[in-house]
Amino acid sequence: AEYTDQVKSSGPTEEQRATLDEWAARKEPKANAKPDENEKTILHIEDTHDYQGRSFLVAPKDHEVNLYNTEPPEKCFLPKKLLHTWDAHNKGVAKVILFPKTGHLMLSCGMDSKIKLWEVYGKRRCIRTYAGHAKAVRDIVFSNDGSKFLSASYDRMIKLWDTETGACLSRFTTKKIPYCVQFHPDDDKQHCFVSGMADKKIVGWDINTGEITQEYDRHLGAVNTITFIERNISFVSTSDDKSLRVWDWDIPVDRKHIADPSMHAIPSCSLSGSGKWLACQSMDNKISIFATQKLRLNRKKVFKGHMVAGYACQCNFSPDNSYLISGDADGRCFIWDWKTTKVYKRFKAHDGVCIGCVWLPHETSKIVTCGWDGKIKLWD
Repeated sequence: AEYTDQVKSSGPTEEQRATLDEWAARKEPKANAKPDENEKTILHIEDTHDYQGRSFLVAPKDHEVNLYNTEPPEKCFLPKKLLHTWDAHNKGVAKVILFPKTGHLMLSCGMDSKIKLWEVYGKRRCIRTYAGHAKAVRDIVFSNDGSKFLSASYDRMIKLWDTETGACLSRFTTKKIPYCVQFHPDDDKQHCFVSGMADKKIVGWDINTGEITQEYDRHLGAVNTITFIERNISFVSTSDDKSLRVWDWDIPVDRKHIADPSMHAIPSCSLSGSGKWLACQSMDNKISIFATQKLRLNRKKVFKGHMVAGYACQCNFSPDNSYLISGDADGRCFIWDWKTTKVYKRFKAHDGVCIGCVWLPHETSKIVTCGWDGKIKLWD
């Protein structure tokens, strides 16, 4: 028999429900946060279109090298001299990336919270400045065709920009600092991107709706890098918890977890041109190589000699996969031979940390480096 005032449901009362709803609304991640009045863009050149009406995003055809060639150069060589220096940012440069496929433009983000687009060939001018973040920009990534790019900043915002017009198309935030962003590399999934956050999550977003589509929440530390492998059906993430995890796209449970007592945190990763190898910059001053097929550590290939402990220096492959390059904390740039893992060349590139380096995709010996001295340099 029931007694008086017997409660049969264990849910919250109406008052509690109201409080919970209010709290959930506060916690709900705001995509497309309000446009920021500080978002502005400056065009630095008069001739945005050439005589045929092509914009600066279209690679010119009149260079010594064919920028539309899909094959990498036959053989790459070591750079010998400094070709050009861009005074890029008032504070340090955080990252530099090249325009997809052609590499005729270069995007740099700095600790002065600005993002700039540069010509790599020709007059090597600054084309556009994208201002809209309140704090230093941590990561940038182009979409496949280069028409848009994402930027992640310490002001906890991820912004989507139009490369040509400089308009900020949308904004995403979970109220946490994003450490890395990555578009899904498939052409039919360019509206999806993932971001590695400071609160140990990897968040998948849909640009069209502005909604969070998936949360991959298994890491035990801030997520540093996200790299797509195996024909883009899965991706590898590295984290401050000194582990690598492999995820299938849109499945929030990792299918492989690599953690070894001898491993250190990996703040930067780079995929070889063939897609077979993943070079991981490790905090114990070496670059470890993983085979992407089963994600197994290749113990024969360890690249060391540089000093990177405490800095997220990028490492990168030459287009023909015969060399590995990396910056280091003393401002030097190192070039190793891929086969023998010997240091072939080291040279002083920057005052302060040489944080990023990338080999031009169609050139036999041209490298772009960027450093915390605010400069970007082109070597040949």
